[in-house]
Amino acid sequence: MTTATTEPGSVLPPAQRTLPALLRRQAECFGARPFVSVGGVQWTHADAARAAAERAGALAGQGIAHGDRVAVMSGNRIEVLELLAGCGWAGAALVPINTASMGPQIHYLLANSGARLLVIEADFVERLAALDFGQTQLEAIWVLDGGANANASASVSATRVAAIAAAALPPGVACSPWPVAGTPVPAAPVAPSDTLAILYTSGTTGPAKGVRCPHGQYFWWGVNTAQVLGVGADDVLCSTLPLFHINALNTFAQAAVTGCQVVFEQRFSASGFWAGMQRHRATVVYLLGAMVPILLAQPAGASERGHRVRIGLGPGVPAHASRQFRERTGVQLLEGYGSTETNFVIATAPDSPRDGVMGWLRPGFAACVVDEHDTPLPDGQAGELLLRAQAPDVFASGYFNMPEETAAATRGGWFHTGDRVLREADGAFRFIDRIKDAIRRRGENISSWEVEQVLLGHPAVASVAVFPVRSELAEDEVMAAITVRGDAALDLAELSGFCRTRLPYFAVPRYFDVLDELPRTENGKVQKFKLRERGVSEGTWDAGATAGRRR
Repeated sequence: MTTATTEPGSVLPPAQRTLPALLRRQAECFGARPFVSVGGVQWTHADAARAAAERAGALAGQGIAHGDRVAVMSGNRIEVLELLAGCGWAGAALVPINTASMGPQIHYLLANSGARLLVIEADFVERLAALDFGQTQLEAIWVLDGGANANASASVSATRVAAIAAAALPPGVACSPWPVAGTPVPAAPVAPSDTLAILYTSGTTGPAKGVRCPHGQYFWWGVNTAQVLGVGADDVLCSTLPLFHINALNTFAQAAVTGCQVVFEQRFSASGFWAGMQRHRATVVYLLGAMVPILLAQPAGASERGHRVRIGLGPGVPAHASRQFRERTGVQLLEGYGSTETNFVIATAPDSPRDGVMGWLRPGFAACVVDEHDTPLPDGQAGELLLRAQAPDVFASGYFNMPEETAAATRGGWFHTGDRVLREADGAFRFIDRIKDAIRRRGENISSWEVEQVLLGHPAVASVAVFPVRSELAEDEVMAAITVRGDAALDLAELSGFCRTRLPYFAVPRYFDVLDELPRTENGKVQKFKLRERGVSEGTWDAGATAGRRR
């Protein structure tokens, strides 16, 4: 077991490790200094505290109180951050929904979270048409006009809201435009252990699980990541990642705890990335593994050096790509490890002795590598990574309404990550692979179980196994092995289209193999490791390169 310690007294006292207390403190300390810029709208630190109080007032007018859940489905715009701040101020919990989610996923998230209010961009409202709202606790919907390219301050007209409601919503669910502002209210008595957000992470053998992220965990995400990157009050952070993910929400936390500025772009653009960094005068950037090879595939140009970026966070970037990126751009990328359930627990540093590893354990955490019986393993032997924090409210509080899953994941007082790693002699942790049956693609976690359920809904599919295969972009591609029902004719191009209307784009399988039977154990369990070893073969159908064929 490895343990590191920290000095919690060097940051805010425990009672103030909440979002309302943090916003109030930074408004007093930094006032008119720039804080957030997104979608053409800018906040100072004083603006953020004021917006939180006003949005909390609007939520109170809707009947939202301490402990309630509010869902949001939107691209990167100021209203998402205003809603996060307002929920934190009111003691409610925000439930972000991935904008790629389709009807079945949206319905599940609303029903599972018990959200009473949904805030959604008008562009996504049509996806609600087939939902059974009787199985949810939803009482009202606030509609944001336009999409990512719209003026974030615009609100949808009452006429359009009425048309949307008539077309997509059942009676009893009130639908109205986004209230521009409410009467400011005092912050609710919020504790660091209170839930600030419920972030859904894909299950491995079942539906997605809602991770209950308390105020204290969110605070420590900001503190730990800012320490790793050396963020100070004069930095300008810039992220192109979506605000429904912990990565971008963590970037907001870093700016909040340090008093610096953060800029969120609408989306990642390889061709426009460096121009955006120049325009924002960014000093710190955030890149996921596959984004770096994509940037390196762009033609080299002067813009790669004509910027102020000094450092970046690049978890999952292959070592060779990280080195090439630094040679071309002058930007050093730091590796690290953290999950929605934990925190930033393992990281490299600018002066780390070597690359190619996840890094070394951060202060305040303990880590252990164990076998299938939770028995600790010696250095150099691969096993599952277990983690725990030395202070309360640093990790998530469990899975929402899933006590059995929570108990299984935290048995013995350790969080079981499901990741296979090894600890080397100098204390560095090296990632090997995933123990859990999960897939990581386009920066998203994908539940193979959820993809399998969609495929099994096709009348020609008898059985299916979904699993990852590696791509050229340092991530997974989704592959499905299927058997055909009886004498049914299966058009794989049509099956791919069937998936596209029912799954987020990143979860739609790229590869299909049609087999006579799936490899199984004596008790009938599919042996996915054999399918992974088989991988893409000459007979595999590739949705990215094939117009389609029949089986």
